[in-house]
Amino acid sequence: MVRRLLTLDGAGRISIEDQPVPELKPGQLLVEVRACCISPGTELGSVPERRRNPNPDAPKRPFGYSNAGIVVDRGPRCDDIAQGTGVACLGAGYALHATHAVVLRNLAVPIPAEVTFEAAATNHLAATGLHAVRRGGFTIGEHVAVAGLGIVGQFTAQLAALAGAHVLGIDGIQLRRQAALDTGLIEAAVNPAEDTAVLGREFSRGYGFDGGVIAFGGDATPALRMIAGLLKQSPDTHRMGRIVIVGAARIDHGFAAELGNVDVISSARPGPGYHDEAWEHGQDYPPVFVEWTTRRNVEECLRLMATGRLKTEPLITHRVPLAEAPAACEMLIDRPAEALGVILVP
Repeated sequence: MVRRLLTLDGAGRISIEDQPVPELKPGQLLVEVRACCISPGTELGSVPERRRNPNPDAPKRPFGYSNAGIVVDRGPRCDDIAQGTGVACLGAGYALHATHAVVLRNLAVPIPAEVTFEAAATNHLAATGLHAVRRGGFTIGEHVAVAGLGIVGQFTAQLAALAGAHVLGIDGIQLRRQAALDTGLIEAAVNPAEDTAVLGREFSRGYGFDGGVIAFGGDATPALRMIAGLLKQSPDTHRMGRIVIVGAARIDHGFAAELGNVDVISSARPGPGYHDEAWEHGQDYPPVFVEWTTRRNVEECLRLMATGRLKTEPLITHRVPLAEAPAACEMLIDRPAEALGVILVP
């Protein structure tokens, strides 16, 4: 059996290729893909560097890690998922941008009837946002700033709001700020070029912020300083709060007295279990010790989508056939202000 998939080579060229579907192993499912979600930062962030410094000997590699489709075949140890089940799939190297994907048992979550394949295809990014909110411990009545309103930042902001926080979105792209406001969950969205200190005081009614999230890659030193400046300040002049870093950020900043009593928290991927091969293939952790695994986080995001509380429609700006995916990727690389959520439809 042959499938079509999106590939990237060592020179940064993006193309559609035909490859054989891998043979199923124990703990694996074959999924006929109905929708894929591109993650621009993670999947395409390296393309400009590859083009500046090409490696012509590097082979083409498939990419993608968040899609949704229908189970059409099962390997051993997957009897609990019936053929014909709609599933949200995640996992680098598995949930590819392709017509068919071989995915792992614990990284394929049944989709509620109320959730579309397009919405379910965002599952990896939504669960990453949920894990970041859990890491930050944001709760009712707190003020939280989310810097970077790409797809992960959008979901992080929504989920912090669903946890009861008052969320201020920060991004330099108007399309992203408007998408955040269109969800009806984010109370305000501002451009970082504005006077965020004044806007932050007004937004928090003078109380100051309890935390923030950095949800983008690259140099995030200015964002850390900006969020730290919004945090509550104690009488001894030290800042207090939590800053969660969920993007692939690089930060050059002093700690201790230079930053104050601020907890800087790294949030990796969509939760425990991801990249544990035994867990991914179906061997679960004892839930009494590890309750919120990657799978459980995806299940919860799908449940929130099913009840209409977690919004995906305002985030999807483009729906593109898989055959046109290379052009869609070029748009995300060259003109990021024109697109947010790009869904590929095989």
